[in-house]
Amino acid sequence: MLPFVQARSPPFEQDLMSNKLNVASGIAVAATLATALFGTGETGASAVEMVPILVSESIQQKPASAIETRSTLATIAEAESPARTQAAEPVEAVVPAIAAPAATLAQHVRAQPKVGALDREMRCLAGAIYFEARGESLDGQLAVGRVVVERANSGRFPNSYCGVVYQPSQFSFVRGRSMPAIRESSPAWSRAVAMARIADQGSWDSPTEGALFFHATHVSPKWRLKRLARIDNHVFYR
Repeated sequence: MLPFVQARSPPFEQDLMSNKLNVASGIAVAATLATALFGTGETGASAVEMVPILVSESIQQKPASAIETRSTLATIAEAESPARTQAAEPVEAVVPAIAAPAATLAQHVRAQPKVGALDREMRCLAGAIYFEARGESLDGQLAVGRVVVERANSGRFPNSYCGVVYQPSQFSFVRGRSMPAIRESSPAWSRAVAMARIADQGSWDSPTEGALFFHATHVSPKWRLKRLARIDNHVFYR
């Protein structure tokens, strides 16, 4: 007996049969979806969300417009970036201006800042200059102011300007523990204040630098001291 051999369909018939099966399956799926669409009672928006969308892999590409937009933005950003279009400009160093030193004591006096009220110590120093030498030259006023400063720093006298000025029997303009009224609106007081600052800071050398004593020229005390110089109406000693 011959063995039983199952007959096979030719290849083209298999393809035809496969296509028919795919069509039948598609019809069945469509019928099922139609039944679900019209049988759920949902709104159109909700029903549409239930329908699957099949997208071929051959067309899953980014839109050309999106690619062009990114490229355009990159080009604009690169064009507007100052770091890529031009080198950074060098920054010039700013050197603060230094005021030229005064050529004369008078210029130095005029260059002193105009400030408000003086503290007690500076007022005592300016008062000594004002009452002892306001009618004298700037060199004479500076010399008187430097005597007060030198005494306060010497260790031999009180260690403050007011202490030096109000020390008993030292300055003839002092009455007790006070000095006469000062006309503060006068140019003489303005000069005395400026000279007090210069004497306090030691910003200008006095012709009698280091002097600790002075007297008026109309008196002749018998001092055994080193005479330094006479300026206007005063003689200075150390």
